Formats: sequence, structure tokens, C-alpha cells
Amino acid sequence: MNNMGRKLEIMGAIVGLDQRVRVKYLSSPDREDRFYFVTSPIPTMSHSQRAVHTHTIFVISDGTGITAETFGTAIMAQFDTQPRLVRIPFVDSIDKVHQAIRQVNHVAEVENKKPIVFTTLVNQEMLDLIEAQCKGKVFDMFGTFVRPLEVELGQKSLHRVGRFADISESKEYLERMEAINYTLAHDDGQTHTDLTGADVILVGVSRSGKTPTSLYLAMQFGLKVANYPLIPEDFDRKQLPPALEPYRKKLFGLTIDPQRLSSIRNERRPDSKYASLANCRYEVAEAEAMMRRSGISWLSSTTKSIEEIATTILQEVLPQHLGH
Repeated sequence: MNNMGRKLEIMGAIVGLDQRVRVKYLSSPDREDRFYFVTSPIPTMSHSQRAVHTHTIFVISDGTGITAETFGTAIMAQFDTQPRLVRIPFVDSIDKVHQAIRQVNHVAEVENKKPIVFTTLVNQEMLDLIEAQCKGKVFDMFGTFVRPLEVELGQKSLHRVGRFADISESKEYLERMEAINYTLAHDDGQTHTDLTGADVILVGVSRSGKTPTSLYLAMQFGLKVANYPLIPEDFDRKQLPPALEPYRKKLFGLTIDPQRLSSIRNERRPDSKYASLANCRYEVAEAEAMMRRSGISWLSSTTKSIEEIATTILQEVLPQHLGH
């Protein structure tokens, strides 16, 4: 598979596990490909969902809006609703505030109900305008926490606009970009070089969730993650791939329910032996047996989110990173 095909496979794997991320490709003179991922969910809804959504949720921010969207999405998940999410980022002037207000008020009139507005605006004048003129139910997410913390800590907040404004040259940011590039280069067993540099190596059958989990660990925690597929040739030998033997302590396995695996594979290669339920049962059983023989910790990705999988991996293999 060529590089572009693999890029599409990577994005498909993420979408397949219901994790939408925006991706921007930047050419770089020192690398053929450089990928910069931003962990911001892209709200996606089917036509039927759009037709029956119960509320419109606005996220208004003077930065990217990722903080408010992530927090707001987590809160709304506690309710039996089908919201339509609209993110309005970089609201950093009075004119943009008025534009955002008009957008919210238009939806309020069309839907005949108050939209829910989550905001992380730092500028008090802009926030006051939103609260005074907006026809939605406004939740000031920073104010809810910042003002009580000012009292508790005995100091005024810095009122920084845009939490990503000054990190692009920071050591942590550059290390995270390097981790992402490493993880992409070591996706799906593409290379055996520099496995010594991996923080963790994920193993499992094809389409068990290795790629999106690897990318999440790289993006969220700055970890260098390699992932390696277990294939029929490995099962015939009853041994781990030789390239992985020196790194057993870094290995963590992912498995998956055969029925679910068959469904995922049929989307990619319908009516093939690769996707057949019988073959999926065989591969999963053999992979789990191999992991047991090799003393590799593993879990099923069938019903778990990427966040849950990643946290379990950190607990088992790299507990020091839970406090990053």
C-alpha cells in the first residue's frame, strides 16, 4: 500500500472506532511526510440524527474551542439528547462576538428554543455581551472554576487568551510532534528499526484497534508507540514475530470479539476469507493463545473507548505517565 493509501487507512481506523480528529498535512524539508494531528472531535451526525436533534449546542471560544467542546460534550453525554454541535473558535474581537450572538439568536428563533452555549471567553467585556444579548442558555466554563480558584489561591488569574497560543516551540510540544511522527512511521509493522525507542509496542490481529490507540497515546501523552499485526504466519510458528522478541517488556496486546472483527473487516473487504467469521474466530483465538504463552498483558477493545484502552495500557505498562 502506498503512503497516501496508508494515510487513508489510518484515518479510517480512527473513524472506525468513533474517534474523529482533524488532521493537517505539512510538508517538511527533512521528512517525506509530516503529520500534525489535533485532538479535536469533529461532530458528525447522520441525516436522520440531524432531522431529530433535540438541542443545538454552541461552543464559543477565543481560542480553538477544544477545551469547551471536550468539557461540554462530556457533560451532554449525561443526558438522553441528540445535540447538534456548532463550534465558533477564535472569537477575539467585539465584531466576532456580535457575529456569534447573531448565529445563536438565529438558531433560537428557527428552533423556537434556547440553544445551549458553552464558552471559555477570557475577555470580560466580550463575555458580558454574550450573556446580555445571547438568546441561549450560557455556561461560562472558565468563570465557574477560575473565580473560586482566585479566592482559594489568593491571586488573580493571568487571563491568558488561547491555551495553545505560546506552546508551538515548547519542549513538550516538539516532543509530542516527534512522538506522532515516530508512531506513524512504526504503524502496522511498517519498520522494525528503532523499536528500542518505543515506549510501548501494541500487538494484535488486523483491525483490533492498534492504530487509533497508538495515535491517541502519541497525541495525548507524547508517547512513541509502535504497533505490529499478528498474522497467520505467526500463528503457524506458534511464536511472536522475531523482531518483537527482544522487546517483550514493552508489548501490550489488543484483542476483539470475532463477530465485531468480522463486521469491521467486511467494511474493508466484503465477502472475503479475511473477513469471514470463521477466520476471525481462528485469528482471535490464536492471538490470545500466543499472548498468554508469551506472558503479554492484553485487553479486549470490543466495548471500550480509545481513552479507556489507553488508560489501561498506561496503568499496566507506563504508570508514570498517568501523572503527565
